[in-house]
Amino acid sequence: MAALIAPSILSADFANLERDLGRIADADYAHVDVMDNHFVPNLTLGLPIFERLAKVSPIPLDAHLMIENPDRWAPAFAEAGAASVTFHAEAAQAPVRLARELRKLGSRAGVALRPATPVEPYLDLLAEIDMILVMTVEPGFGGQSFIEGTLPKIRRAREAVSESGLDVWIQVDGGVSRETIERAADAGANVFVAGSAVYGAEDVPAEIATLRELASKHSH
Repeated sequence: MAALIAPSILSADFANLERDLGRIADADYAHVDVMDNHFVPNLTLGLPIFERLAKVSPIPLDAHLMIENPDRWAPAFAEAGAASVTFHAEAAQAPVRLARELRKLGSRAGVALRPATPVEPYLDLLAEIDMILVMTVEPGFGGQSFIEGTLPKIRRAREAVSESGLDVWIQVDGGVSRETIERAADAGANVFVAGSAVYGAEDVPAEIATLRELASKHSH
């Protein structure tokens, strides 16, 4: 399975988002963190900004909704042009219904899990989703260090996906860098969100290429 790199614009310059989307044009997706200051203790951007980003981005947008009540709000991000919409398992009231709605709108449907949230309840529902996002830090802020204890969860998810024969992606988000990406890929992740590791690099396209190469060596 090909390794996909999705730099997080949480580490971009918010006054120059269009420019900074251009800087990651070699990546596979642009990861857009939507935070509401309720589900997580931070506030980033909402639907009006997302709609504009979808119009100017050179690559598809991967919306990560760290918000309460995604059942109500997530479909609007699919309608706004998100290629993929990920909502949090801890916040969704009816995750299967929501995933079906997102797919009907033409978006990939992802379910995100905080580090302490078990993956097992979702392994029976793999046919209903396109991606599992295993958070490798507590959601809310960029620049945190990778939580090694999430690796067994990634392994269990990959084993279940492989057994199912379904094309479900496994994404990791948080503390992903040259130092950690190989372990995450080895555990079974195939989509990698990196924020500060990409935007903090001197040569952004070269860093994206390096991360993709490191992950590809270990991909399943």
